[in-house]
Amino acid sequence: MTLRHAIAICLLGAAVLPAPAAGAPLDSRVEGTVTKGLDWLVRRQSRRGSWAANDGRYPTAMTALAGTSLLLEGSTTTQGRYAEPIRQAVDYLVSRSRVNGLIGDPKSDDRYTYGHGFSMLFLSQVLGEEEDERRREELVGVLTKAVEFSGRAQTSDGGWGYVSAKDGNNFDEGSTTITQVQGLRGCRNAGIPVPREIIDKAITYIHKCTMPDGGVQYSSKGGGGRPAISAAAIACLFNAGEYDDTHVPRMLDYAEKHLGNIANNGFGHWHYAHFYYAQVMYREGGRKWEAYRDQMEKRLLSEAQPEGETLFWSQGYIGPVYTTATNLTILQLENGTLPIYQR
Repeated sequence: MTLRHAIAICLLGAAVLPAPAAGAPLDSRVEGTVTKGLDWLVRRQSRRGSWAANDGRYPTAMTALAGTSLLLEGSTTTQGRYAEPIRQAVDYLVSRSRVNGLIGDPKSDDRYTYGHGFSMLFLSQVLGEEEDERRREELVGVLTKAVEFSGRAQTSDGGWGYVSAKDGNNFDEGSTTITQVQGLRGCRNAGIPVPREIIDKAITYIHKCTMPDGGVQYSSKGGGGRPAISAAAIACLFNAGEYDDTHVPRMLDYAEKHLGNIANNGFGHWHYAHFYYAQVMYREGGRKWEAYRDQMEKRLLSEAQPEGETLFWSQGYIGPVYTTATNLTILQLENGTLPIYQR
């Protein structure tokens, strides 16, 4: 099985997934920290239903990431402790859907493809559980247009940049490319048509960016291998459940070398890297996952900061909403509630 076939299966496979599998119960200390972290996010949600990074930036991306962390708890738009904030987040992102299919606002967001990709992922997970027929039709319409926009925004090399190919003079970059690919995979699994040519071009792009040592470089134009981007690429490939391509073992070795020791801070974007590497380790399962999980839980619980009866994480220049949402995603992977993160 080639890498091309693996990603094609990942994105073009069966549209209907089985019911979410129940995950292992969280450790009581972890569960308490997660609840307090989610409560902190809820308190930070705006009246419009959105969240934002430092200085009010990236509201689309932050809303999608925060909303996804709430979904992982098991709540939906109609049931559970966080039903209301999830519903408000959906309303906000739907309201950000533009005529051309972009979810976001290019006038206020200089890196709008991140928000677009994370929104496709979040809304596709909501669609899988949505029971209201009118709401389902609305989400299908938004996501169908969103997929079409992603296709038009793709660069000639098959990747995506911080903005569309047209707006960014065909610039591409690895991390936002992976965001698009995972968002497209979520849409396809929710029943939204994803043209095969988009995926074929993305596979070619990943091949081009993978270096001999397994590192995935910053861009098809160069930039050297990046641990964070490499972890993100592997997480996407693991969605296909295939490990036989010659690229994958090299990529895993590279990621383990740089990310296996979670105390290693000698590279940029630590939280982003482990947001994806945790997905890789979870799908690996067994002792590898358990050892990694135990280290990660110990570190994240020690770094959580109190605010009243809630907890949050503030490391990183993007801001506490981003760090809190990504850390809560890591801590809830074993819940097994969302198809996109299941083994």
